[in-house]
Amino acid sequence: MPTLSPAIAEIRRAVRPALADLPDGAAVIVALSGGADSLALAAATAFEARSRGIRLISATIDHALQEGSADAAADAAAKAEALGIRSRVRRVEVRADADGPEAAAREARYAALRAIAAEEAAAAVLLGHTLDDQAETVLLGLARGSGTASLQGMAARREDEDGTVWLRPLLGVRRATTEAFCAASELSPWNDPHNTQHRYARVRVRENVLPVLEAELGPGVAEALARTAEQLREDAEAFDEMIHETIEDIVEHAEAGISVSVAALAANPAALRHRIIRLVAHSEFGASLSRSQTLEVARLVTDWTGQGPIDLPGCSAARRGARIVFTAH
Repeated sequence: MPTLSPAIAEIRRAVRPALADLPDGAAVIVALSGGADSLALAAATAFEARSRGIRLISATIDHALQEGSADAAADAAAKAEALGIRSRVRRVEVRADADGPEAAAREARYAALRAIAAEEAAAAVLLGHTLDDQAETVLLGLARGSGTASLQGMAARREDEDGTVWLRPLLGVRRATTEAFCAASELSPWNDPHNTQHRYARVRVRENVLPVLEAELGPGVAEALARTAEQLREDAEAFDEMIHETIEDIVEHAEAGISVSVAALAANPAALRHRIIRLVAHSEFGASLSRSQTLEVARLVTDWTGQGPIDLPGCSAARRGARIVFTAH
């Protein structure tokens, strides 16, 4: 009996628990670009799904951003069919985005995957992000200085408000392992030309920043960054639980908005106070406050000198007596 490749064994082991919570016979989408990560994920999932009767559908998104994209998408679909996976290909329009082409392509891709999942009544969408992707995400978040939310990286499991479940089984697997999986399985992955173009920040992190960190600080930097993301995510979950327990007692509905007790905000540590302010603005008005905006609102509590209303995205915040009142524009 031939020996199973260690890479194949590792990725199958990573996929198995991700499928464990899904009902037998469920439909599952695997996002397939044709690259080594998604191809290894698709092949391992196809193997693990058989014993559970799980119906696997591959979804390949053609962003139409480079010449030959339709051919690359068709090739990925053909590889899925060869693995016994029913394939779907969807072409999307990537609109200009203030955050850059990467963000715009990601938004279009996730919207298409969400739509396909709804059409197939899928229990989950599997994504091929690896430990290397997680480390890159943490470094990019650190460079942006956008706080612990960015440093948490990507969640292994996330459920959207519309019920779409996203699973990332390979967050503990190195990219080199997915490449070894494909070699051992005689699969020929597609090499996305965008992955070598240095105008993209993620490519620069992958090819320049992480190798330098590994060379100067020693091996294990990527794993350390991934561990940091996991620990911060655990801390954030604990904070969120504390906030939701606290917020019920200190928030009241106000005319055209919502109000928060000044005394209660002042009694909480700064980290919790700031999270409450951000949560109120986001949940009530869909506003994502920057660090400086959050601190300005907090000053209405901790450094009140009679300042007027603070203009925020979608709303304003003002101190009125013993409460901070958020109202829509």
